[in-house]
Amino acid sequence: MKQFVCVLDVLVDQYLKRQRALGREYNSEEWMLRSLSRFLRDQHSKDLEQAGFDAWCHSFVHLTANVRRQRQRVVRNFCLYRRRTESNCFVPDINRFPRATPYIAPVIFGAAEVSGMLQAADQMRPSPNSPLRPAVMRLAVVLLYTAGLRRGELLRLTLGDVDIPHGVLRIRNSKFHKSRFVPLSPDARQEVRRYLKQRSKLTFSMTADAPLLCNCSRGFRGYTGTGLSYGIHTLFQAAHVCSSDGRRPRVHDFRHSFAVQALLRWYREDADVQSNLPKLAMYMGHVSIVSTAYYLKWMPEITAAASQRFEAHFGYLLEGGLT
Repeated sequence: MKQFVCVLDVLVDQYLKRQRALGREYNSEEWMLRSLSRFLRDQHSKDLEQAGFDAWCHSFVHLTANVRRQRQRVVRNFCLYRRRTESNCFVPDINRFPRATPYIAPVIFGAAEVSGMLQAADQMRPSPNSPLRPAVMRLAVVLLYTAGLRRGELLRLTLGDVDIPHGVLRIRNSKFHKSRFVPLSPDARQEVRRYLKQRSKLTFSMTADAPLLCNCSRGFRGYTGTGLSYGIHTLFQAAHVCSSDGRRPRVHDFRHSFAVQALLRWYREDADVQSNLPKLAMYMGHVSIVSTAYYLKWMPEITAAASQRFEAHFGYLLEGGLT
């Protein structure tokens, strides 16, 4: 039986080839466009039109407004690309997209909460399929909090990326196609040593390309994003880490907490915050401090530390010290 062909199949290939030639990754965009193409094939639609687009959008109506809007914007950008050579091609009306809603504020936590999570990790029970689970979860908490890694960066780490003598992690081809070296704190370096010592006693592969966070001793398999997130959320619950309104953090909130704690530490140490921001951007793998600023949430603790520093330097002006 001849397979039904949608004109989008070839056009999507051309579009992705062009975007990647410009240095863009476009993995999530490819998934969305392939999803649309498959949907149209199943509907026996030869090309994208308003009715087909509406039906595709309705297939994920259960998702949040921001997610739906993002998927629709990807398709609209593709259609705008087509319109350069096809003046009559369909382009979705952006005014009909769901309105963007504010993202949920991150839950910022500190050393006390992390200490509780480490204690909870030590109390976890290993399983036959995951004999290193307590050690893996403990190391994950340490690296996420002290190094500000993205979840994907942590999951992609191999043994060859860990330089224990110099206390450095090598992050390869992360977001924005950037690679970087991440120095570890003395405590984090000690945690990595402790983990590797436990790991070496089991049957896990110790080759350079073996995943750092191993899940199964009978194979060459690292933790998945879902598996790591489930374990971390278990620790959040066990350590009672939550916001003032009772919300549990996301795994990505480790990265927010890392950035905020760095800012708070600079204020308390009377450091030059402005000159340190580019260093933080480089450490976190950002293109510029504009991206880093997204993580620097203003909190009561930072307000208090900034006010105390201002008072220490210029308080005499308010007390009539200047004549």
